[in-house]
Amino acid sequence: MKHGIIGLGWFGEKHAEALSAIPNVDIHSICTRTESRLNEVGDRFGVEKRYTDYHEMLADPELESVSIVTMWDQHREPVIAALEAGKHVFLEKPMASTLEDCDAIVAATKKSDAYFMTGHICRFNPRYAAAKQAIADGKIGKIVSMYARRNLPSWVGASVLDKIGPIIGDGVHDTDLMFWFSESRAISAYAQTVQVREYANPDLGQVMYRLENGASCILEAVWCLPDTTPFQIDERLEIIGTEGSISIHDTHPNLMIVDKDGSTCPDTTYWPEIHGRLSGALRDELAYFTNCVETKQTPAIISPEESREAVRACLAAEESARTGEAVKIG
Repeated sequence: MKHGIIGLGWFGEKHAEALSAIPNVDIHSICTRTESRLNEVGDRFGVEKRYTDYHEMLADPELESVSIVTMWDQHREPVIAALEAGKHVFLEKPMASTLEDCDAIVAATKKSDAYFMTGHICRFNPRYAAAKQAIADGKIGKIVSMYARRNLPSWVGASVLDKIGPIIGDGVHDTDLMFWFSESRAISAYAQTVQVREYANPDLGQVMYRLENGASCILEAVWCLPDTTPFQIDERLEIIGTEGSISIHDTHPNLMIVDKDGSTCPDTTYWPEIHGRLSGALRDELAYFTNCVETKQTPAIISPEESREAVRACLAAEESARTGEAVKIG
């Protein structure tokens, strides 16, 4: 299968690492506007076809599918262009930066025969997938409360806070998970943010949703933990139902390495390197998508409408943080 990558920032390169670890997938072509970066990534992965214009890339009849890993406010045009060119599209989350762009993308997926999937990687985290199965099996009864925590060290926040804020940047993960688990959606959002440093976006956001099914949900995304924090993410989720509960703890101390410089807790879930190749949830979701393309099956783990709903709720939460008032949704 001949797959291309549009957008070669840090995560675009991670896509290349993951795709390189999937049998029967060939990184056919890559695209970014910065020629030096294009050559750097192209040389690393041995990709001959390199483009600074994605329209030229999409015109290649050999290309079957693409990952779109541009910034979230630059998703609409390449997605629509790829679908109109008949290419299958894997789009990184969040779907887009506005509801208008989300609606345009959803509409384009309906007009096209090509397959489309937004990369909500947490649905491929085995712990969250196991929680979903337990909920579907009726283990905890009706969900009444969920609490999520997704906190990062300051140095990680500093790398992205001029581009995106914590509510939509990371809260979209847990927003989507909560809607997925409950098979419901938010009808209201109340949020607060705190600005610690002088970046374009606040350093932390806290959100409370009321769901359509009556459940109460709280999200915490703090992007200014001390830089000495030994792990890159403090990730937890608690789900309480009428007949049971589920607790997910996906951070320290599942693996700790101590050396002369201190302690670190490398990622073991999303993109760990095992025996010289990328493994984990990113590879698994890309393998799922490429397998859907190869076997001609519509991706079923997440729909375009579900991706849009997560963005809608997060944008409502950001509006609440700006105004200081609860925002009704829908």
